[in-house]
Amino acid sequence: MSSPKSAKRKPAARAAEPVAGPQEAAAQELASAIQRGLAAGDPNVLTPQALQKLMTAACRLYSAQVEAGSETPPVREVTSTDIMTTASGLLKAGNLAVFELGMWQSWTGR
Repeated sequence: MSSPKSAKRKPAARAAEPVAGPQEAAAQELASAIQRGLAAGDPNVLTPQALQKLMTAACRLYSAQVEAGSETPPVREVTSTDIMTTASGLLKAGNLAVFELGMWQSWTGR
């Protein structure tokens, strides 16, 4: 009989590679349309309600992928100001303080 210490541990589950499909194409198309609108100086390319739905879905999807083992950063090619503005908005939406974020990061290592 083996002791619990000698039992083999299961390796951590790795995130499955996402499969490109219709959602992938739609996301690429939407991202391109938003970037074109911003390049043209239009910050109202989406209504606040549409942006909120998109951010909600993206936030949940990113969280699910991280929980599944993904280590892919959530954004590329954005400024520090873009990141800080978005992070501040997300913290405010969740009624969270920077202190709580720091504590969570120290507990989870993320």
